[in-house]
Amino acid sequence: MDFLLSDVHDDLASTVDALLTKADIPARARAWTHGDHHPVVEVVTALAETGITGLLIDESSGGSSAGATEMVVAMEQVGRHALPGPIVETVAVLPVLLRSAGVSGSHLSALAEGALATCAIPPIAPLAPIAETSYVVIDGVLSTATTTDRVATVDPTRILAELGPDEVLAENVDVHDAADIGTLATAAQLLGMASAMLASAADYAQARKQFGRAIGSFQAVKHHLADVAIAVEMARPLVYAAALGVDGLVPEGTDVRRDVAAAKVAAGDAAYLASRRALQVLGAIGYTTEHDLSLYLTKTRALLTAWGTPADLRRRVLESL
Repeated sequence: MDFLLSDVHDDLASTVDALLTKADIPARARAWTHGDHHPVVEVVTALAETGITGLLIDESSGGSSAGATEMVVAMEQVGRHALPGPIVETVAVLPVLLRSAGVSGSHLSALAEGALATCAIPPIAPLAPIAETSYVVIDGVLSTATTTDRVATVDPTRILAELGPDEVLAENVDVHDAADIGTLATAAQLLGMASAMLASAADYAQARKQFGRAIGSFQAVKHHLADVAIAVEMARPLVYAAALGVDGLVPEGTDVRRDVAAAKVAAGDAAYLASRRALQVLGAIGYTTEHDLSLYLTKTRALLTAWGTPADLRRRVLESL
């Protein structure tokens, strides 16, 4: 089996990267923290025009009929640029959840067209990032939802909300596939963030000088960055192998849910290590909200427990052995 990404995947990654680079996501993220969501909505609309928000949506509903691998490619770039908002829920969780519940029509079409939406699936994901359109699954009942209480997190771009059920859409809904795709998408996001923080620290280490030498020439700094590079490169195969499992492209009998859990644990560990080491390399400037690294530091901390805590996911891996 060939595990290398194809030219199509490389082109997809380049397209998303170019779009987000041009959009200046840090400035839009700071606008989001002040309650101005329009700049981020503009970016999501642009992503929808390139088919990104509809990757997991059937063509009949306006999507691309792609798979988890393509979704992971796109979400890694989303993480690399720290795009705020309920992106995981919009691009990954809700398309799978609505499809498995037999709900299609305008609900899926709106997602494909770039409408931001969110969802909560207690106890796996008891709180949801805020969005105008919300869904909740309680005891197997899928409903549209209304916000009852808002909860601030360590990430100022990630305000969560408790959701209460409104109109019932479906009953006896199996949420496992939707929850797993949320876990996988978050893992891809964390992987991209880890790569971005590593690149930021490496660039700073080459530019910053002490005693007439770039600090990147010092062995201690090299070792710090090498540790992060190893963690990122060890996590990436797990994330993409899990995506292949979700797409059904692995040997029969493979425990895909275990692989998804292992992927997020590894990606989360890599992102957390990258955040710590990047802060050590950059020093005091990394603490400031004016520096873009702060966006990654807080988002990493918040996403570590999104769609499965490290403890729960490690327990799933352990129980499968």
